[in-house]
Amino acid sequence: MANNIKILLVEDDPFLLSMYATKFEMEGFVVVLAEDGEKGLKLAGKEKPSIILLDVLLPKMDGFEVLKALKADKATKDIPVILLTNLSQRDDVEQGQALGAVDYLIKAHFMPSEVVEKIKKVLGDKK
Repeated sequence: MANNIKILLVEDDPFLLSMYATKFEMEGFVVVLAEDGEKGLKLAGKEKPSIILLDVLLPKMDGFEVLKALKADKATKDIPVILLTNLSQRDDVEQGQALGAVDYLIKAHFMPSEVVEKIKKVLGDKK
C-alpha cells in the first residue's frame, strides 16, 4: 500500500522527527521533513504529499496557522492533515478539527506503528 505515498512530517523535536521518519521509511513511505511551520507550509506546496503529519507547537508558525494556510490554498486544501501533538486539551482538539484536520493524535498516547496504521486508514478511506 505504501508505494510512492509521500508523507510530510512537520515536527521540531529532532528525536521524534528521526524516529517517525525511520518508521515511515521502513513501511515504504517516502518521507519529507520540516522542523518548523514555515518550512512545512512551503514543502507542502512544493512536494504535494499524500498526507501531512503536523505538530502544533512549532517555531516560526504554529501547527494551527499552518493548517489554516494549507486549507486556504487550492493547491494543498485536499491533502489530509493529521495533527500529532502533546496538546491534549479539548479546546485544542476541537480547534484542530474545526480547521480541517482529519485526525488529532496525542504523541504520548500513540506508538509510531499506531500512527502508521492511522495514516493507512486515512489514505485507504480516500480511495
